[in-house]
Amino acid sequence: MTQPTPSATQNQTVLDALNACVAACENCATACLHEEHVKHMVGCVLLDRDCADICALTARFVARNSPHAKHIMRECIELCQLCHNECAKHNDTHCQLCAAACKACLEACKAHLESN
Repeated sequence: MTQPTPSATQNQTVLDALNACVAACENCATACLHEEHVKHMVGCVLLDRDCADICALTARFVARNSPHAKHIMRECIELCQLCHNECAKHNDTHCQLCAAACKACLEACKAHLESN
């Protein structure tokens, strides 16, 4: 078995963060839809869905080493920041977990961009 290259290791780190963010955002959106005052959670749900989608797309671009990954990743960072900001406003556990996953993802994406 061959050793992973530094690039493959770097890719795996950001892929893990992206995939964790997808899962947290999907969980948060679903949980928000079951809140008693769901109308107050609409902004959160919409950002969760957008963030999950851009993270999943970014992961696919990174995994295949697409030359367009950097552009997509910049959009991903922007949406992760917006989703983090929104979820951080809510005290629900699922929102706090999502905010943390978004923050970790945007930091992993920034580090990935800086190293490439």
